[in-house]
Order: sequence, then C-alpha cells, then structure tokens
Amino acid sequence: MSDELAGLDDLVIQGQTIRGIKLIKDTFECTLHEALEFYVDRYRKLRQTRPNDFTESHEEYWEGFYS
Repeated sequence: MSDELAGLDDLVIQGQTIRGIKLIKDTFECTLHEALEFYVDRYRKLRQTRPNDFTESHEEYWEGFYS
C-alpha cells in the first residue's frame, strides 16, 4: 500500500467510511464507485486479518451507510 494510504487502515477500523473513500478517490484519482469497491475490499481484508481491532459487528459497522 502506498505511503499516501498509510492511514487508510485506521479509518477503516474506526468506521470513517466517507473519509476513507475520499482518501482513496483523491489518491488514485478514481471514480467514486471504484473508491467504494477498494474500501470494501480493504474492510474485508482487515476483518479477516485484524478482527479484534473492530469495536462493532459487521452489521453495526454498515448500519446507516447506503451506496
């Protein structure tokens, strides 16, 4: 992962979805859809590799987020 995205994992774990997607979009100059896909992929990877870092269940994490 690039230096520009060094803080992305923290944003994902903290549930800062909008800030994380914006960071991805700005860094890679990609579409909103592409940034969302990247974010969700990173979320899934972190759920597998660092499950104890999350303070919410999967359902709680995505509650109120509609794309």
